[in-house]
Amino acid sequence: MEKISAEAKKRYSEKIKEYKQTVEEILAQAKQLDADIRQSGSEVSESEPNLIRLNLAGQYLNLVSYYILMNALSLSLLGIKNEGYLNDARKSCYKAIICLEEIVTPYVDSPFSDYEDKLASIDAADDRKKYNLVRKMGFSIDSVIEGFGENSKWKWSFVELRGRYAVISKNLINLKTFIAQMDPRVEGYYERQAHLDLAKRLLQNSADGYREKYELSTLRLDDIKQAILFLSSLRRFHVLFGESDESDVIKKKMEIWKAKMDSDQKKQETARKMEKMKNSQNRGR
Repeated sequence: MEKISAEAKKRYSEKIKEYKQTVEEILAQAKQLDADIRQSGSEVSESEPNLIRLNLAGQYLNLVSYYILMNALSLSLLGIKNEGYLNDARKSCYKAIICLEEIVTPYVDSPFSDYEDKLASIDAADDRKKYNLVRKMGFSIDSVIEGFGENSKWKWSFVELRGRYAVISKNLINLKTFIAQMDPRVEGYYERQAHLDLAKRLLQNSADGYREKYELSTLRLDDIKQAILFLSSLRRFHVLFGESDESDVIKKKMEIWKAKMDSDQKKQETARKMEKMKNSQNRGR
């Protein structure tokens, strides 16, 4: 490894000081927003604290941007990846997601009526704002994953992170009004359509991610079940919008994955029984 020059260290120190100051300012704003949520209590409608949560999620994503920038600065001037900044960015992504889950629920595959009232509480935020927030979160998560690299210890936990991101992206879409607004002349049409397309893509990617995690890492039935659940959620979209061909494709894929899960479950049960018999025989000797 090349020796880091005094000039590089000086430039890094000066620049990182600026970034840290900005981070402290954002943290202070986030702390105040969190306090505002707690102070709102039960005296006000759900709308007020949830709109604050929406803004708080945005602040956490602002933190991610700066933590990623600080790591990039370390790489550029010092030639060193800063795991501390990357971890702070990762944690901030989760905090942003939790804020949005508290608004629109973490339900993967539930009828819209189950969280309709929750979403209605942030009607004051237009569709463009919701879509931009979803895009910002996607960019933040991708930046964190890219920063850690392919062989990161967090590789498989990022499947869950992306899955939770897919769910809130889906749950931020108002399915009750969407069809009525499927007219290019209605304001926000292009953002709504782009948001829907993104949510569909994220659900498919999450299903594939959990399937890959199951096959290459854990072999835990919970993971393949989660993969199927994401497919079911995606199919719910296709059915709602009358996309019968796409719905049939997803249905067949779900059947194949379910058959795979059932087969693997039987194999695991057989293996456990054989192991139990073997242990019993060994104790009897």
